[in-house]
Amino acid sequence: MDSSPVNWEALEALIIDFAKSENLIEDSSPPSSPSLSSSPSLSSSSYLSRLIIRQIRSSLEAGDVDAAIDLFRAHAPFVLEDHRLLFRLQKQKFIELLREGTTEDRGPAIDYLRTFLAPCALNAYPEAYEEFKHVLLAFIYDKDDQTSPVANEWAKKRRYEIAGLMSSVLRAHLHAYNPIFSMTLRYLISIHKGFCFRQGILSPISDLIERLLLLERDPPAIPQDSLYEAQPFDEVDIQALAHAVELTRQGAIDSLRFAKGDLFQAFQNEICRMRLDAAMLDELVREYCIYRGIVESGSLIPSRVQTLSEPLKGNPSESGCYSTQDGSLDVDYSSSKWSNSETSDTTDMSSMRGTNVELRYASDPANNLEDCSTSGSHQSENLRLPRNRSHGAGERSKRKRWRGRYDELDHISDIHFNRCSKQEVSTAMQVASATISKAQQGVENINGEEKYEIVLGMKELASRGMAAEVVEEINALDPNFFAQNPVLLFQLKQVEFLKLVGLGDHSGALKVACSHLGPLAASDPNLLKPLKETLLSLLRPSEDALVTGLPLHALATSLQVAFGKRLGIEEPQLVRIMRATLYTHTEWFKLQMCKDRFESLLRIDSLKENNTPVLTSLVSSKSNTESCNLGSSQVTISSTTRVSDDGGSPNQASSRDVICDENAILKVMEFLALPRADAIHLLAQYNGNAETVIQQIFA
Repeated sequence: MDSSPVNWEALEALIIDFAKSENLIEDSSPPSSPSLSSSPSLSSSSYLSRLIIRQIRSSLEAGDVDAAIDLFRAHAPFVLEDHRLLFRLQKQKFIELLREGTTEDRGPAIDYLRTFLAPCALNAYPEAYEEFKHVLLAFIYDKDDQTSPVANEWAKKRRYEIAGLMSSVLRAHLHAYNPIFSMTLRYLISIHKGFCFRQGILSPISDLIERLLLLERDPPAIPQDSLYEAQPFDEVDIQALAHAVELTRQGAIDSLRFAKGDLFQAFQNEICRMRLDAAMLDELVREYCIYRGIVESGSLIPSRVQTLSEPLKGNPSESGCYSTQDGSLDVDYSSSKWSNSETSDTTDMSSMRGTNVELRYASDPANNLEDCSTSGSHQSENLRLPRNRSHGAGERSKRKRWRGRYDELDHISDIHFNRCSKQEVSTAMQVASATISKAQQGVENINGEEKYEIVLGMKELASRGMAAEVVEEINALDPNFFAQNPVLLFQLKQVEFLKLVGLGDHSGALKVACSHLGPLAASDPNLLKPLKETLLSLLRPSEDALVTGLPLHALATSLQVAFGKRLGIEEPQLVRIMRATLYTHTEWFKLQMCKDRFESLLRIDSLKENNTPVLTSLVSSKSNTESCNLGSSQVTISSTTRVSDDGGSPNQASSRDVICDENAILKVMEFLALPRADAIHLLAQYNGNAETVIQQIFA
């Protein structure tokens, strides 16, 4: 399976927003995401609501219905005013009283039955009284009798079902939706799994997603009785929702009823019913944040480091992953086709947690370049890594400390998360100095943590446009790196050229072009076009050629990934997940022959945006399949002759393009309960006539 490029800046914005929204990092600023649909913006109040929901879920799953009712009374009294929900809570409370008591001591359960459960059953909903009479059988049949007619009432899974139901109701009423990134991940993984199943292929990230996205879903929220008489919804919305979150048509209608016809709110309700392993997601996010220098490294340094003495082998996407006892993520190299069991030098994660080394947070604007050298004239030690430069203190202040997830409802003290002391800062600077001196000895003699520090330093230099310094530092560490990565060298020299042009040093810029850009383009014809475009900047000296010519953050990311891999530091697991799922998202909607209605809501379109250096224009993009919006006025052009990858045509029926009316597509989807792609292919066989398709199927 191929993978898609990821816009790291868009991904980083979503991940930082997620970490802030869930209070995983120490940061006083509010999340940056705009509001979703009609929901209020993700803020501390939304976090508190999600925290309350988690507490209620935890209480119900433990069988403590009274604690849950107390929380409802304090934070969501509307639940207790809804007799349909109250009856379910009271029925579970009755079962828990029976479970706690003995056969001889049934008094509390009987009293509760008379006082609360029986009166509520009369007014809850039409089926409630029958359910009430059925649950009375729990007096007769033992909880361990798996063949009894009330075995399901006794089952522990009932706790999880009612906990999930209450979570669904509370999320919608309190607008306590998960952060955008969490919903996006649920959606993309769901599509990825469906695509792989439909195409009969093995997912390269199955080791991660099978544990990250749980099979269980929360039950759907219950529409209010008055909404059962709502006007019919647009079939376009029904089908879009049903196929986006794998609902039946009736399930999609019920979801729209609960959301009062708001498609996007219904979609959010359904996406949040999917459950992620929160602990695993937090660890994946923390790994990414440390890799990018967003949070401090004292608590965790990714341990996926391989010695440079052995080249990387095979496909890194096939590496295994498991959770350690302390909750952190590690990689199982024993199942990896690319690791070398004899030479792999995996850094012990536990040995790094006490280290408080300051990493770089490369988020400064690229235009702070006036005090940065563009030549190799500065040979002092503070060019080895950017920590000791004058702007280092400002960069360190932007880094966050990982605080983790805490579910206490009371105010959480920050006493255990104070900024590092002067002694710790001094120790960090000593470690940085040691890293600089060891870097001069070559990468083979540097341990895993120091390699990680060096890569972040190179990323910071590149993000500030200090291309000459980057090239000098990397050549000192690994003289063969740019021989194996000539495109990166070309891009860095482009930055150096453009910067010199911006400073008015045309002779220096031409020297760089003659010494580096020209020879590199001569060895690779694909570089001739970007070389010409770069030289055109000589005609526009008044413009900020560096900023407009090359996105520095994208270049810094490319350098971090490439040089990190050279040192044995693999990309974060989250990037691996995003690459695979974004690719299958694109391929899935090619099969559906339409545009995803929800990709803008979940920022999927921005994650796919090609915001990489000029050189990416060398890569020819695949032509996109014609897409259409899910609207009643749209038409879809479906060709009955589709060329397969080997050049053959799998369908030889006709070579004509059949114009499929959107109403015809929806009619076939509705009557035959088919996915959109199957409906279009059937219509293509019968000249786009929906009635003919249906007649042929039922004939």
